[in-house]
Amino acid sequence: MVFERDPDGPPGVLEVGDELEIRIRFSGDARVRVVHADTCSLTLATLSGHPEAGRITFGAYRNGDGDVAFHIRSRARSSSLFSYIGFLAGGNPMQTTTWTDFVNAVGATCGAGVRGEVQAVTQLPESVQLDEGDTRMDRPTFIARGD
Repeated sequence: MVFERDPDGPPGVLEVGDELEIRIRFSGDARVRVVHADTCSLTLATLSGHPEAGRITFGAYRNGDGDVAFHIRSRARSSSLFSYIGFLAGGNPMQTTTWTDFVNAVGATCGAGVRGEVQAVTQLPESVQLDEGDTRMDRPTFIARGD
């Protein structure tokens, strides 16, 4: 997966409202918009044409031991029956591998690598709502403040 910022957009740190193009292997190109940003996290929401509908938050903070904890939490669903079938046919393990590789790359870039293993947990939320039209789409999926 490759994220690219609009070359005609403003340079510097991503801000709320900025859009990115994503190249997703076997799915093609899609777009996301920054809907939340603070000192410890960034939340992206999918735009029309993305194979998923929802949002994802990337966050980092220091845990009780002083280590940097890096989390990715997504709240999304397939945006169409075709996308859902593709997800069931191989997208789920491919997506888990992509995010695991991403977390390992972040750890290596920060210098110390990842202690232990990257954990991937999938669960249904207590209340299943369609994200389309959800007024909470501009909120992060978690707040990165530490344990």
